[in-house]
Order: sequence, then C-alpha cells, then structure tokens
Amino acid sequence: MMNQDMSIASLVLNASWVVQLVMLLLLGVSVASWAAIFRKITALKRVKSLNDEFERDFWSGNSLNDLYASAAQNAKQAGPMERIFASGMREYQKLRERRISDPGTLLDGARRAMRASFQREMDVVESSLSFLGSVASVSPYVGLFGTVWGIMHAFTGFAGMEQITLATVAPGIAEALVATAIGLFAAIPAVIAYNRFARDIDRIATHQETFIEEFSNILQRNLGGQTGSASNH
Repeated sequence: MMNQDMSIASLVLNASWVVQLVMLLLLGVSVASWAAIFRKITALKRVKSLNDEFERDFWSGNSLNDLYASAAQNAKQAGPMERIFASGMREYQKLRERRISDPGTLLDGARRAMRASFQREMDVVESSLSFLGSVASVSPYVGLFGTVWGIMHAFTGFAGMEQITLATVAPGIAEALVATAIGLFAAIPAVIAYNRFARDIDRIATHQETFIEEFSNILQRNLGGQTGSASNH
C-alpha cells in the first residue's frame, strides 16, 4: 500500500463510479464555464467598441436624420446604443407623421421606445451571467457531495479489515478529495468572471441610460424646430 500510485490520474481512475460521475460533471461544467467566459469577454469588448464609435458619431455634429438613416441601414451590425437611438427616432418620426404635435406625447413616445429597446439590449448583454453565477455557487457543493460519497465508500471498504493504517486510509480519502478540488477549480474562475462582468455590465447600463436622458433632452429642445440636428448638442 505504501507504494500505491497517488497521482491525480490514478486517484480519478480508482474512485467509485459515483465520484467519477461527479468529477466528469464538474469538468464538463468547467469547460462550459470557460467557453462562456471567453464569449462574454469578446461580446462585452464589441459592445463597448460599438457604443463608443456611435457616440463619437452622435456628438460629431451629424444630423439626427442622417444618424437614423445610417442606423436603420446597418441594424444588424449596430451596437446597443445605436439601436436604442434608432428605436427612439423611429417612434418620434412615426408620431410626427401622424400629425401629433404635442411635445409631451412625442417625447414620452420616444422615451418609452428607447426604454423598451434598452431592456432588450441589456437582456442580451446579461446572457450567460446567470450561468456563471450558478457555476460559482453550486460547483463547490457538487464537489463536496462527491467527496462525502467517496469517503463513505472508502470507510465501507475498511469494515472487513482487521488492521487499518494511514497507508490503507489515505488513497480512499485522497480519491474523494479530488472531487472537491475539481469543484473549486470550476467555481473560482466563474466567481471572478461573474464579478468582473457584473461590474462591466453595470457600467454599460449606466452609460446607455445616460445617453437616453441626453438624447431625450435633445429631442425636447428640437421639438420646436423643423429638423432635429445633432449640431445643437
């Protein structure tokens, strides 16, 4: 027993089938978690880049009508902020076409459209975040279940032995503890990524809400004019 192989691979292969199943589940969850992390990193970078690019165009002096035409033409490639802007302009122009001239009605319609678009965009941005949160909170307990089961299985095997030494106990306990280690391996990156992404998403949400308010103020100032222009802001 003192010469028994105590490598990680050997411990996994010699573990009970329940513990092996738990390990396999946790490894699969870990792979899925890392895939979600890399996708979210790429997605958030793209959102920030597209939002910054549109905001530069918005404040560069281009007319609102030109910006709206560009947003409508490139809807699939547009960022969240540009789609929010397009929703507000679309509703604003529809109400103007219906001969509605009340400033409050025009502004409320545009603001409601932008708010609805904002919520849809945030739902997309927040996708996968709940999965990472679940991995972060559940994985350690799944690993602990595998460890408890493995320890129970190991001690059951010792029942018929007349003499029990550390050499006989250690392999079974070590096999069980591997499950907890894999659970932590899956959970720790998910916790770090979840907190980082949640902070980044809050900043994106605040940025877009600020834009909605600024654009609403621009529309309110331009209600008395013939054509809204970004040069006025």
